[in-house]
Amino acid sequence: MFYETARGDHGMARDPFKSLVVPRPIGWITSVDREGRVNLAPFSFFNAVAEDPAMVVFAPGGRKPDRPIKDSRANIEATGEFVCNLATWDLREAMNATAAVLPAGADEMQAAGLTAAPSRLVRPPRVAESPVQLECKLWKVIDLPSRDREEPNCMVVGEVLGIHIAAELIRNGRVDIVAARPIARLGYSEYAVVDGKFSMRRPR
Repeated sequence: MFYETARGDHGMARDPFKSLVVPRPIGWITSVDREGRVNLAPFSFFNAVAEDPAMVVFAPGGRKPDRPIKDSRANIEATGEFVCNLATWDLREAMNATAAVLPAGADEMQAAGLTAAPSRLVRPPRVAESPVQLECKLWKVIDLPSRDREEPNCMVVGEVLGIHIAAELIRNGRVDIVAARPIARLGYSEYAVVDGKFSMRRPR
């Protein structure tokens, strides 16, 4: 089949685009507002985009029912800081719980029964139960095109200032990320878990 994205003539109940660019790592983003109130939300449009300096990007597109932009974007624009927490199989239910629409200023971390751990270089706390956390400072918010004025699109690009890695993931001088069993987003309400790996050497 073929369809034009602008026309949406795919003939399916839902646009399959997000089911095709997979698996997508989940940016489980902690931020705080100017009053220091914590927000925690998962975003599947997330990835690492550079290594030196280390940079990450996520896209908090859309809006809340009572607010013009997502809380994560508003908080990060106001304070310039955020934390990316690794979402894992063991934390899948808590991660999903933090996707709930709560009133502005509500603490999703607390509502999901998670523990806030202080960061070293930024104000937003880390998810203590997560085995990997990236402390980040905002580099730039880039507005993207949107076909609906009520649903703004943007990219939040951040520089990674500091990285926390659970000791049990470090084996023989390397990170065994499979041991963490990270989860990733597929399409619709489907996810995947990384519980296996294989190796290939790039041609020289």
